[in-house]
Amino acid sequence: MDQKKAYACAGVDVDLGNRLKGSIHQLVRQTHGPEVLGKIGGFGGLFAPDFSGMREPVLVSSIDGVGTKLKIAFALDRHDTVGADLVNHCINDIAVLGAKPLFFLDYIGAEKLEPRVFRQILRGFTKACRAGRCALVGGETAQMPGMYRRGEYDLAGCIVGVVDRARMIDGGRIKAGDIVLGLPSNGLHTNGYSLARKIFFEQLRLKPSARLPGLRLSLGEELLRTHRNYQPLLASLPNDKLKGLAHITGGGLIDNLPRVLPNDCDAVIETARWKVPTIFRVLEQRGRVDHSEMYQVFNMGIGMAAIVAPKDAAALAKQLRAKTIGRIESGDGHVRLGNSTVSRP
Repeated sequence: MDQKKAYACAGVDVDLGNRLKGSIHQLVRQTHGPEVLGKIGGFGGLFAPDFSGMREPVLVSSIDGVGTKLKIAFALDRHDTVGADLVNHCINDIAVLGAKPLFFLDYIGAEKLEPRVFRQILRGFTKACRAGRCALVGGETAQMPGMYRRGEYDLAGCIVGVVDRARMIDGGRIKAGDIVLGLPSNGLHTNGYSLARKIFFEQLRLKPSARLPGLRLSLGEELLRTHRNYQPLLASLPNDKLKGLAHITGGGLIDNLPRVLPNDCDAVIETARWKVPTIFRVLEQRGRVDHSEMYQVFNMGIGMAAIVAPKDAAALAKQLRAKTIGRIESGDGHVRLGNSTVSRP
């Protein structure tokens, strides 16, 4: 028996992997500009950036995953949205510093490569990279029998972007009296799915096909809504108008806003200032989750928070299609919801 056949019998089909990787070249090239050098499939991706117009370019990087939202993709057998989720999540994480994305790399680990699933994931990556003007320059696909359940996989992504040091948004100019704007989310984005799955599918024993009052789509489709990319909208504004930005991911408003607050400032969030989407109200009420914990687990309808000067707030809220959700007061780095104070961990 030849070696390749033996390896395939052990669960790793090298030939299949090579065929799948070879079939994606045209798809991936759609994300490439003149900065991308070399061929796809090398040991490293090559990117020649153009930093003209920047006095002191600073590279900004981030790495993340999609978490147990993948379980929803498995249940619905739909895999294109989670690829886009990963790209958009990573872009937002560097956008809070004022950075624009340059290139993205992905990792797919699977029990076994399924060509149809693989292509859906890659279509999600490339669609989001094109929309975010970000090159997909490489990745890794690992077949690991025994590591994953049959039909399951995991995703991770790494992004690199750039910002001119003088235009970096670092929260250093935030002061008492500033205004907190909230940009709406598109559902849960990529956080809180372990709790959401427990409530919907274990406690309430619902099916992904269930229809709940107030939800336009089925439960599964609502949970697969794509994580929004806020970077193009934020980049349309002068960086000096944005004093601080917080991507509202795991930890919600409670844990993410303190990451950009000076130590002598608190953020006071008025939760009645926006309409919390139905899916979060169902989770809180029917899952019997404490109100403050909801704001530490889920984004509650706010996917990005921007801190701005009072004189700019009205105009920026209109440009960002955002709502005024709070203010900055003297304090020590906490977020307050109503009369309660939640400390930075």
